Amino acid sequence: MDKKILLVDDAAFMRMMIRNALTQNGYTNILEAADGEIACSTYAAEKPDLVIMDITMPNKTGIEALRDIKASDPGAKIVMCSAMGQESMVVEAIKLGALDFIVKPFKPERILQTVKKVIG
Repeated sequence: MDKKILLVDDAAFMRMMIRNALTQNGYTNILEAADGEIACSTYAAEKPDLVIMDITMPNKTGIEALRDIKASDPGAKIVMCSAMGQESMVVEAIKLGALDFIVKPFKPERILQTVKKVIG
């Protein structure tokens, strides 16, 4: 199972939690980015199979990064993460092409369910 997954969150703790959930279930090819700007350059260089991205980040938000990545690669598979109360941003993300969204705080099973649904 060598699917490449890019985790994008400005909180290192969140990236670590998601990484741990994925690696414990056989997903080991994991990249990380701390903001939307790094996410866009990492996506262009690495072409991951899936991006799991926070909505609220410094430099470039998840919405902006989603828009830019989808513009360069319409087939990009992106799942957004958001805190409670960000419904309008979630709706915008789905309109821009996000495949799913995960509400924080989340359980590891929810991450895995979404990853399996999107990339197997």
